[in-house]
Amino acid sequence: MEKTVFPSIKFSCYFTESRQGEHFISDHVLGYVESGSTTFNDGNNSVTMEAGQLYFCRRNQLLKYVKTPPQGGEFRSVSVTFSQEILKNFSLKYGYESERKSSGNSCLVLDNNSVLANYMNSLREYEPVLKYPGSPLLPVKQEEAILLLLKLCPEIKDVLFDFTDPGKIDLEAFMEQNYHFNVGVNRFAYLTGRSLSGFKRDFEKVFSISPGKWLVQRRLQEAYYLLTEKKMTVSDIYPEVGFEDMSHFSYAFKKRYGMAPTKI
Repeated sequence: MEKTVFPSIKFSCYFTESRQGEHFISDHVLGYVESGSTTFNDGNNSVTMEAGQLYFCRRNQLLKYVKTPPQGGEFRSVSVTFSQEILKNFSLKYGYESERKSSGNSCLVLDNNSVLANYMNSLREYEPVLKYPGSPLLPVKQEEAILLLLKLCPEIKDVLFDFTDPGKIDLEAFMEQNYHFNVGVNRFAYLTGRSLSGFKRDFEKVFSISPGKWLVQRRLQEAYYLLTEKKMTVSDIYPEVGFEDMSHFSYAFKKRYGMAPTKI
């Protein structure tokens, strides 16, 4: 089960063997793994956090995740999300500003022997209080988290207080890295720094095909490779390459290759 105490603070608890999926990280997230492990993959790098580890994921990222409980136990984690509104108010109150554009990994593993890690571990004690909408304690705990994060990593201010939208980037390189994420064309447009119409226009200049058709073809091409060369199962492949469900994947695959993927 997963219980959302408040949109900004989430307590997770899974009893299944493992749980996987993908997220569009729209806001910065500070997380702490209480038990089990979490693996994030942004299409370029993979990072695994074990029990007791602290991490930070920057906003406007596409991430695949796998959450695995310990043997005979349950996966547990707690995370704090920082919206742009919260950070802008914090910036005005304390005078923090981003001084330069910061680049780097989508997710950072932080020092788990820190006051911030102790703070995250202590949030579980506040769960009964924070579950009520409008709890006056919520903004206090969020501000405390930001102050401790800045104390631990002063340079992260250039990430937290950068309020600009994604800039225009290389379309071909981005799509080749991220085609396997199951998100809409409008999301790809935003992440490449373009309007939807601008994205479609630039896309056809680069690929000579519409975004929707290219995404299906590219995903099926990768699926065929995983079936024939990597010997993966159909049930493992379709979410890996960005299809919503197996029936849609099987239909599209048969239409392109003349046979069901289970026959390969």
